[in-house]
Amino acid sequence: MSRVEHIEGKVKDLTSDELKAFRDWFGEFDAELWDDQIEADARNGKLRSLAERALQDHESGRSTVL
Repeated sequence: MSRVEHIEGKVKDLTSDELKAFRDWFGEFDAELWDDQIEADARNGKLRSLAERALQDHESGRSTVL
């Protein structure tokens, strides 16, 4: 049995209250990981080409005001 399968089994055994608490915790945990990844990508230049393209598209009139 893989670790993921083991965790799936444990999650299926949670009560409604436990599942809600787990869902809340996991949402925050996942959001923090996502934020860390975005920050790392910004620091190492991975987002630079996307930003440059967005600015070029905007300057070329290929964007709309929200």
